Amino acid sequence: MSGHLLLPGLLLLFPLTTGWTASNCLVTEGSRLSLVSRLFLICPVDARLSLLALCTSVTNLTEALAAVPGSVEGLCLSGSPSVLPRDAFSNFPGLKILGLNLQLTQVLPGAFRGLGQLQHLAFLAPPLQERYLLLPSDAFGDLRVLRQLSFLGPCLDKNSSVQLPPSLRQLSVKYSCLQDVRTLADVFPDLVRGLSPGQPWSLDMLDLSLNKRLRMASPGALRGLKLGTLHLDHTKMKAAAVAGLGLQSLATLSVLDTDTAELPVAGGAPELNVGSNRLRHIAPGSLASCHSLESLVLQSTGLTELPPGLLDAMPQLQRLNLANNQLQRARLCMNETGAVAGLRALDLSNNRLSNLSLVTFSCVPQLRELLLRGNQLARFEGQVFQGLQRLESLDLSKNPLVELGKGWLASLPALRTLNLLDTHLVLSLAWDFRGPENLQDLRLQLPSGPSGAALSLPGRLTSLQLQAVSGMKLRELSPNVFPVLQTLTLDGWGLQLETWNISKTFPALHQLSLLGSSLKALCSQDTSSVFLWHLPRLRSLRVQGDRHSPRPCRITGLPSLQELTLHSLQSCSRPRPVRLEELVGELPKLEVLQLVQTGLETLSAAAFQGLGSLQVLVLDGEEGLVLDDSLQDQSPHMPQYMYLVNSFLACQCANAWVGPWLERSSRTYMHTTISQRCQLESGGPSRHPLFPFLWSHCPRTLGLGLFLGSSALLLLLASLPLLQEARSSWILYLQAMLRAWFQGVRGQRGKDKRFRYDVFVSHCRQDQGWVVRELQPRLEGCPPDGWGLRLCLPERDFEPGKDVADNVADSMAGSRVTLCVLSRQALRNLRCRLELRLATSLLLAAPHPPVLLVVFLEPISRHQLPHYHRLAWLLRRGDYCMWPKQDERKADFWAWLGSRLGRPG
Repeated sequence: MSGHLLLPGLLLLFPLTTGWTASNCLVTEGSRLSLVSRLFLICPVDARLSLLALCTSVTNLTEALAAVPGSVEGLCLSGSPSVLPRDAFSNFPGLKILGLNLQLTQVLPGAFRGLGQLQHLAFLAPPLQERYLLLPSDAFGDLRVLRQLSFLGPCLDKNSSVQLPPSLRQLSVKYSCLQDVRTLADVFPDLVRGLSPGQPWSLDMLDLSLNKRLRMASPGALRGLKLGTLHLDHTKMKAAAVAGLGLQSLATLSVLDTDTAELPVAGGAPELNVGSNRLRHIAPGSLASCHSLESLVLQSTGLTELPPGLLDAMPQLQRLNLANNQLQRARLCMNETGAVAGLRALDLSNNRLSNLSLVTFSCVPQLRELLLRGNQLARFEGQVFQGLQRLESLDLSKNPLVELGKGWLASLPALRTLNLLDTHLVLSLAWDFRGPENLQDLRLQLPSGPSGAALSLPGRLTSLQLQAVSGMKLRELSPNVFPVLQTLTLDGWGLQLETWNISKTFPALHQLSLLGSSLKALCSQDTSSVFLWHLPRLRSLRVQGDRHSPRPCRITGLPSLQELTLHSLQSCSRPRPVRLEELVGELPKLEVLQLVQTGLETLSAAAFQGLGSLQVLVLDGEEGLVLDDSLQDQSPHMPQYMYLVNSFLACQCANAWVGPWLERSSRTYMHTTISQRCQLESGGPSRHPLFPFLWSHCPRTLGLGLFLGSSALLLLLASLPLLQEARSSWILYLQAMLRAWFQGVRGQRGKDKRFRYDVFVSHCRQDQGWVVRELQPRLEGCPPDGWGLRLCLPERDFEPGKDVADNVADSMAGSRVTLCVLSRQALRNLRCRLELRLATSLLLAAPHPPVLLVVFLEPISRHQLPHYHRLAWLLRRGDYCMWPKQDERKADFWAWLGSRLGRPG
């Protein structure tokens, strides 16, 4: 266990004072990434990480990183720094993903030192700017587990002999100045030199896409490299040149949009992607080179017909993508007696197919996935899928289907997923879903038909999406119960569902999406406070209105609901401001609430009374928000994260309290994505952000400050009689502070001062064994085993008979570094608490701050730290560490401590 286990508890303390103006950092948990994912588009992210941070408009790297919790595992930086200094990220030892969207021109040696867990490193730069990045040869030497390295924009041509970590599996160089593949081998010679003689380098992927100047491949440029996938998309490179690179092996070749005019030789790769090239037709003779292909992508190639014997020429083919072409016939199988192919996935989406013959799929009995989306199919015979006994996924959406042949699904017993959205189906006597007993995912546009007719569906569905067109008559579902249905999406709500029996119809429902309809189906006609859908197991609910509801609908009474999204509930014709308590009610387990264009105007404490478990509140597209000052009393029960995405507060004095509240709040982290400005009384734009504007235009805030100040003074005067009883703690503390002041501790610690001791060690009697056994031998011992430092130990070096406060003040003043050893016993010790208070106060108050280090012998909650707000600046710098229990991690602890203590004297 390392020292940054404290940081999750202290996370919300750090950015509060600068969350609106200085830090420009967005912090989120990986499990909540989907709520703000569009803000992370510039950087690689992973929802599996525990904590992520995005800092924009960075000008000073050190200042920006000071506002980032040390426990982050994913970090993205965007700004103007041009040089990456040494030990830039040493305070983030747990970092796994790092994205640098900076104007970097140079990386200094040791810049990534300490990132022993980093797995993905990405350098990003504007693609239209020609910016060269200089790397030292050992730039990545400390990245022992790095698997992905990406250069998206920077030019690397001026580098040579840059060493790659042996763990690397994916390398991307895109949007760069690369003209010849040989240049890549000069920059990273390990690619051709190998790990050792006779052991070639191996990469899962090499991505050279979007290099507009890349057109050359010197013979043998990558000789010996074992490669999984090679991407040359959107370059001037010819696919035929790949064979001359000298690759030892290649599994997949992708050459999208490379001006390829004919089907190329894949260079021995079993997978070939030539999409977005204008092939127009395939010559039968070119199929001879494709005999060993297993996957072929011919998407958007302008094909009007397929060459005869396409599948016969590729007996190993398993996946074929023919989407977005101009095919009018699918001539895959010439007749019923043709050779049997092993094809497993076929994509014929967005072509011009209008008819499917009985022999269309007769030669592909192994087919598992068939996509026919976006064609011109109006009807087909019931036996058209005869022989597809193993088909699991079928997509017929966006076809003008009117009629399905009788028993058309009988020949698909293994079907699991069926998409029939955006069709023109008519309910008929032949309509049924008999045949596929394993059908689990159904997406269906409600068919038109006679009124009163029930819609018959499979009863074992786990996912169902129903789409209703405008003006469609309501109909009922058959059967009456879907016992295992977990996900339900109703788009248009063209269904007649008895609300009083909804829990019996869908007893296992976990996720519900209600899209594009008025809210009448959800709420009582008499009052908007009664939510009619009672689903005790529902965990996720998304409601997207049609912008025509005259009044809001209150979501309440769902005991298991954890995530709620309300979108576009504001009426376009009659907009009205709403309060949050009009939208949500009693939801005891709700953790995430996302409001998008709901017309929310006021947020008060009453809205959170029934939301005791709320952790994240996202307000997207809400304008003119007013945060009621009742939220101050609700502060301990407010959500931990509040994100204002394209939303802003109203420039009203009612919001003037928010700034000071954010500075002292110990729970809520608030972030806004826009730089908010207020309008002056004359109507012109203000040059000041929101809070300075409120402070200067809302004089009532001065009265509030005077009231708080007078109240604090009155409390202090009332507490004076109690100080005599607390002389052993507070009087000693004040006495030590005054003594330190008059001795010049605050202003006389210059760089040339000589100290009596190197380190003053503060600890309690219960921890003395650890100090004597572990700390003292290493610090005071003679080199090479020890460091030869002079320690001041209270039980050994305090002057006998001298006052405790005097001993503490003199020892700290005479020591170059103060080292506090903290445990639960130490926090209960009077002298240790006195030393900790004095050390942290001097750290924040002295003109030349002394060095203060903290060692935790066990995990301690932030609530147990006395005056823990004084430790915020210290812990943000990373001047603390946890004593590890595992022997293999103790070397890292001593390395950290040695780097902080420096040399003797």
